[in-house]
Amino acid sequence: MKFLSLTILSALIVVFLNPFFPFWVVMVLIGILSAVLGAKAFVSFLAGGIGMGLSWLGQTVFLSYQTGSSLPDQMAEIMGLGSGVALSAITGVIGLMLGGFSACSGSLFRKLFKNKPDNIYKG
Repeated sequence: MKFLSLTILSALIVVFLNPFFPFWVVMVLIGILSAVLGAKAFVSFLAGGIGMGLSWLGQTVFLSYQTGSSLPDQMAEIMGLGSGVALSAITGVIGLMLGGFSACSGSLFRKLFKNKPDNIYKG
């Protein structure tokens, strides 16, 4: 349940706040969200990565098809990628890594303040 809610909420944060704020503000918000929800580090990485990666991929595909611009293809040619589809895929992978690491950082930050038992041997 934490995985699904973190994925959906991080995607909503990216879709609605990324046009107004820089990417690092969105990363901080995803980290805070992950810390509040309290999922484990690997689950947080996957959920935050999938949420942000799919959002960035969806936004690039939507904008390139909505405008009908040849700019993505021209930028991909300049970068030596071949087509705009490859550029969109790389954008999605970068979003996956940024969202994943920010959610994982939030989860590990929460773990820093978790109480640990003093007497582990109970003797």
